[in-house]
Amino acid sequence: MVLAILVTIHCSLFISPVRAQIGSWRNYLAYYDIQQIQEAGNDIFVLASNGLYQYNKQDQSIHTYDKTNGLSDIYITHIRWCQQAKRLIAVYQNSNIDLIDTKGNVINISSLYTKSIIGDKTVNKILIDGIYAYLMCGFGIVKVDMKQALIAYTYTPTNPEYPVAIPDEENDGYEKYIELVKTLQPGGPKYNYFSELKFTNGKLYSVGGYFLSGGADLNRPGIVQVWDDNKWDIYQERLDTITGYSYLDNNCIDIDPTDITHVAVGGRCGLYEFKNGKLLKYYNQQNSPLGGAIDRGHMLGNDYTLVNGLKYDSNGNLWVLNSQTINNNLLELKKNGEWVKHYQKDLSDNNGVGLRAMQSAFIDSRNNLWFINNNWENNRYFFFNQNNNTLFCGPIQLMNQDGTTYADYAPQCVVEDLEGNIWLGTAVGPFMIDKNNLTSSTINQIKVPRNDGTDYADYLLSQIIIRSIAIDGGGRKWFGTQGNGVYLISADNMTQIYHFTSENSPLLDNTIESIAINNNTGEVFFGTNYGLCSFISDATTTSTEMTKDNVWAYPNPVNPDYTGLITIVGLTMNADIKIVSSNGKLVAEGRSNGGTFTWNGCDRNGNRVGSGIYMVMTATNDGNKGTVCKIAIIK
Repeated sequence: MVLAILVTIHCSLFISPVRAQIGSWRNYLAYYDIQQIQEAGNDIFVLASNGLYQYNKQDQSIHTYDKTNGLSDIYITHIRWCQQAKRLIAVYQNSNIDLIDTKGNVINISSLYTKSIIGDKTVNKILIDGIYAYLMCGFGIVKVDMKQALIAYTYTPTNPEYPVAIPDEENDGYEKYIELVKTLQPGGPKYNYFSELKFTNGKLYSVGGYFLSGGADLNRPGIVQVWDDNKWDIYQERLDTITGYSYLDNNCIDIDPTDITHVAVGGRCGLYEFKNGKLLKYYNQQNSPLGGAIDRGHMLGNDYTLVNGLKYDSNGNLWVLNSQTINNNLLELKKNGEWVKHYQKDLSDNNGVGLRAMQSAFIDSRNNLWFINNNWENNRYFFFNQNNNTLFCGPIQLMNQDGTTYADYAPQCVVEDLEGNIWLGTAVGPFMIDKNNLTSSTINQIKVPRNDGTDYADYLLSQIIIRSIAIDGGGRKWFGTQGNGVYLISADNMTQIYHFTSENSPLLDNTIESIAINNNTGEVFFGTNYGLCSFISDATTTSTEMTKDNVWAYPNPVNPDYTGLITIVGLTMNADIKIVSSNGKLVAEGRSNGGTFTWNGCDRNGNRVGSGIYMVMTATNDGNKGTVCKIAIIK
């Protein structure tokens, strides 16, 4: 008892800020478009934007549901409340089923989802009769016992007992509570569209874009959504009424480094400048050097001024990629408002029309403007040297270091790692362009040894479509794929640390459109085809030095009921870390991941340590040592 009191008093001197636990997930789902309302006694369940939340009429509390807090799936299409069973039935797009009571308990019924059935399993309507829910499907009717939480019977139209008329208990929640529900604020963005993400200045910036996978998902709202200090900031909307042109399918965004309130957005209908979330200027083929899109010799009209890639340089000048145009493929919008053309013949086809989908623009540490052409016609990568005004065109056919060739590699994205190497995401996996040989005719395909006693190795993520790449504070690579979820690969490229899918994690979908990282906290954001989610990783940006002022641990103190990881942040790259007890005994050691080190609270034998004060001792690569913080553990 005395020890616990002393520890608590000592801890009060260095209590850490509240941070999300490493390894935890979070969903950022929209609840804007109200679809169905069901009254459940003192509660109201609301289906909005295919997400679910619950409102209590007595205390006015709101509880949102998602995969991180009990739901088994995503994208709910129908809900109904069963008064006799005191449960809500929620049916998903894929025919999965959840039963939910007002206390938040969830029971999954997956048999309809998993069962192979000839015919359409899509649920079109739900009827309630007593303790039963009747799901009206394309192939027939499914009878769900809401009390026992199971499928009681399945009827097809040829079944002699096929229900012809089913009584339905009314639930007029929609008409009764629609005006109330319109005033509720469950949080979340306005739309579940996140084609491009940028994290900077402590904010997550996003545009909805358009997504192509087997078919076109066009006409997404041209909305800019910014996550800022635990709230969403929605930029000015309905710009079509101001500009006179459509405001749709914006797929690139960047922030002016000389003025963080100044944001540029591009997409199908031209270029937009925002100041403090309000439209500042709009450019298209009618009022600027930007060219209108041409398809097979025909102009597509005033609503098609394609700006699929843009990037501010360090001086606040905006570089603009203008696709499918004549003579205007690469332009620069100076900070003073002057336009400068940097036309490049190699960015046009044989007919003089610009490449169809120039995107993924960024400026590397050598001041090169990189981008790709993500299109089946002339797909390749490029970089433009701003210092000497020259363009390098990557090969149409990739060849790796072993002489293996890839004719249709279809580049999807391009980024720079912490060492200055360039990573290219393609339809046949990731490739690395060596920082010392950017113009080589060959490109590196990372080999990962099998470690099975042979000398064999496999190419890293070979034949997997890599749609997005992000580099975290520890130099590790996050690969977002089309249909295969997310991979985290170690900084040396040899180890697969994580492979998240929608089946083994709360990841919303296995197709990842974009990734952005808050390197101060380690939170990794994934823009998926079904919305935004995030994972708290164990890597952050490094510090230039480690002192007691910039290194701290959380949680601190560590209370008796805490069993998660203890995290130390503010470290230098590859710092050696030792955790030492108050009597000088070494209990744990390791190396930082970027600016972060995690400790499981156990000694080197795997046993939980006892109450006490533990010192975090560090050593840099050049031999500087010292105690940077203390951790209090209470048992």
